[in-house]
Amino acid sequence: MPEEILTPAQMAEVDSTAIARGPFDGPRLMANAGSAVAAAVTARHPGAARVDVLCGPGNNGGDGYVVAAELARRGVDVAVWASAEPRPGSDAEKAAAACPVAPWPLADFRPSNDSVVVDALYGAGLSKPVEGVDAAAIDHCNAAGATVVAVDLPSGVSGLTGQVLGTAFRAAQTVTFVRRKPGHLLYPGRELCGEVIVAAIGIADAVVGEAGATAFANAPDLWRGRLPHPAVDTHKYRRGHVGVFSGSAAATGAARLAAMGAARAGAGAVTVLSPGAALAVNAMHLTSIMLRKTDGLADVEAFLADRRPSALVYGPGLSPDAATAALLVALVERLAGPGCGLVVDASAITALAGAHAEAFFAATRGAGEVVLTPHEGEFARLFPDLAAENQPSKLERARLAAARSGATVILKGADTVIAGANGRAAINANGTPLLATAGSGDVLAGIAGGFLAQGMPGFEAACAAVWMHAEAARQVGPGLIAEDLPLALRPVLRKFFPVPAGEGSFGER
Repeated sequence: MPEEILTPAQMAEVDSTAIARGPFDGPRLMANAGSAVAAAVTARHPGAARVDVLCGPGNNGGDGYVVAAELARRGVDVAVWASAEPRPGSDAEKAAAACPVAPWPLADFRPSNDSVVVDALYGAGLSKPVEGVDAAAIDHCNAAGATVVAVDLPSGVSGLTGQVLGTAFRAAQTVTFVRRKPGHLLYPGRELCGEVIVAAIGIADAVVGEAGATAFANAPDLWRGRLPHPAVDTHKYRRGHVGVFSGSAAATGAARLAAMGAARAGAGAVTVLSPGAALAVNAMHLTSIMLRKTDGLADVEAFLADRRPSALVYGPGLSPDAATAALLVALVERLAGPGCGLVVDASAITALAGAHAEAFFAATRGAGEVVLTPHEGEFARLFPDLAAENQPSKLERARLAAARSGATVILKGADTVIAGANGRAAINANGTPLLATAGSGDVLAGIAGGFLAQGMPGFEAACAAVWMHAEAARQVGPGLIAEDLPLALRPVLRKFFPVPAGEGSFGER
């Protein structure tokens, strides 16, 4: 499946360009779309006694009239319910005129729990709350538990933000066209879409390419080409050295989780930078991970000079206080240039909020690859003006934060968004609730650090880390705890680093 994500405005541009160039005009593209929906209805619900098609006044409604005509041609018992007349002179008006099924008033529609309903009221371009008879029809369907097949996007879901505008259908399937929209992947729209079917309707990929999509579904094709492949004559430091900052004696576990994530991601060497008071605790639990006493900026500078790490992970297990923020700002100022990547996670993000944020952003813009990994709470503390109530699109919030900070931002959640400072963004599609467990974010930070250390650019390293983190969780399944994740990366990595016959497993040579 092509991974570009088109905004509703970009999709409208694609439609206009395709119609202008041919070979299909507007009515023919509408016919292709309606036929695709009809095919999905008959394939997914072959035993439906009747199908109710709800048609709005726009092109989404026009698709609905084509669906009704096609289903009637196939011998299905179909009823059409219209909220308003199609717009005069529109392709929808032509589709309604060609439909052999006369419409009933939508206000009279009353579904039952065995109804199959085609929602063709509004598509992805909806920009205001659904009201009146349309809202009532949606509420009747949801209350009855009717089976809904949505055209383009469940009516009431914003195609741009995934947010519900007033009320929205809960669909079993959603048939969209050409490419997915943000609302298919961002919650709560993602949950309301059910199964998403992307139908080709005769628009060429070249036309889609001209729309200039800068958002993508996070999948391997987006970053596979930037994965590090060790040379046969490599050694551990050439594969990347990651330094992971540890918390105090009572908060060391998070750093060790991050360190193991970095090591499993392929970094050749990993060092835990531990306060002196926590050295003994860390030493008891580390074997292949190195350990170094680090009690302040002077110790950090000595480590940078002696070992020249290629990435650092800062945040897991640290205290969310001014000292943590001050050390981070000083650290970033010393990392100017491309030599060493940095992942900032957990308490370090909270520590930055307030007086230290602008100093950090100023330093980040002159540094190498920096990745921020906030969850929603941390994001709201660091970027309070970009909180969800002020900017409802998670995609746009992450993009604005990346532009401001000069960093790649991983805005975590069920629909994790990865945004680069250059405007590129990805929405992760393989997330799992199994990752809602303490310590999983620390492992993610380590994986990202491991990829940075091996030379991956920040955006691709972040996207690969998020996807592989989720795939590792799926490998484990129910009962997952964070400690399981680093080892579970092995079968995920084998998909990208196949072992030639007769050689040892990846990571065992």
